Amino acid sequence: MTSRFGAAVLRSYDSRFAVEEVILNAGPADGEILVRIAGCGMCRTDLAVRHSDGRSPLPAVLGHEGSGVVAETGGPHTGLSNGDHVVLSFDSCGHCRNCMNAAPAYCDSFASLNLFGGRKEKAVRLSDAAGDELAPRWFGQSSFAEYAVVPARNAVRVDPSLPIELLGPLGCGFLTGAGAVFNSFGAGPGETIAVFGAGAVGLAAVMAAAASGAVTVAVDRHLERLALAERFGAIPLHAASADLPGRIRRLTDGGAQYALDTTASVQLINDALRALRPTGHLGLVARLRTVLPLEPGALDRGRRVSHICEGDAVPGLMIPRLTGLWQSGRFPFDELIRTYPLADINEAERDCDAGRVVKPVLLPTGRGR
Repeated sequence: MTSRFGAAVLRSYDSRFAVEEVILNAGPADGEILVRIAGCGMCRTDLAVRHSDGRSPLPAVLGHEGSGVVAETGGPHTGLSNGDHVVLSFDSCGHCRNCMNAAPAYCDSFASLNLFGGRKEKAVRLSDAAGDELAPRWFGQSSFAEYAVVPARNAVRVDPSLPIELLGPLGCGFLTGAGAVFNSFGAGPGETIAVFGAGAVGLAAVMAAAASGAVTVAVDRHLERLALAERFGAIPLHAASADLPGRIRRLTDGGAQYALDTTASVQLINDALRALRPTGHLGLVARLRTVLPLEPGALDRGRRVSHICEGDAVPGLMIPRLTGLWQSGRFPFDELIRTYPLADINEAERDCDAGRVVKPVLLPTGRGR
């Protein structure tokens, strides 16, 4: 068993990541697997730890869009074998009402398992080189590292012919955007969707909408992001356009049936509601950090708004669907990715914050591009 390996450690909310040697205190227990990480996406949720008001414990190894190869299994019932290629997704308990009802993103223990401390019975798994404890696993993974011990229910086996180092974002960011279209909205041919924010989640939604035959308008303030959205089949529209809701209603023949907001902008959320046709549905995926005042009439005529977590997806079903679409050329998520060696994690964070990259993917070994 590998007990010492490199990982990116965040020691305080305002410090830089530091790639250090960490110690794995115990191998995979029953129902767990040890994964050699090939790549891990950097998600806005990882970076939001800096603004968690101390609720996410540090020091910690973050990272929750990991992918790699199973190096060791714990117990006979993981359903996985050494050498399997896997994509890692969010943690869930598996036995609460929502988990049993195929809604693991709404697990009763989602926040505690993924964000605020992990599984108490298996809390301390990593220590630093001095022997000091690191925080429990982030999203059941902590995959900004060369290895990760994860619950087997987090892992989805994938075709070994696929580029495993690029697949990690299918476990969260891309799953969220595509799942909103496929699951939350159930959009079909000829229906209309307005996507606000053309980042990783928004562009995944644009790709999924194109795959489903829906007509899509993409709204963003970055011209290069709008150009990407247009390449993937959306009608681009600048966020500063005059009468934005009216323009969307004209482009969608009376209003969008669905809208997805990835920005958490109060103004754009209100614009999205006013761009909907009667009975339209607005889904929010970004966490709101302020009160959300709604303009008069925004929810009239059957319009509704809901929060969407992890694209309402069951990862074991959604991830194979997305890889199948990629293989058929209908979900080109790899075009959104720029890879970085794990040692350049701080550069990846700066590029992500500045909007210079849509989806950074960190490679524990390798040079990046």
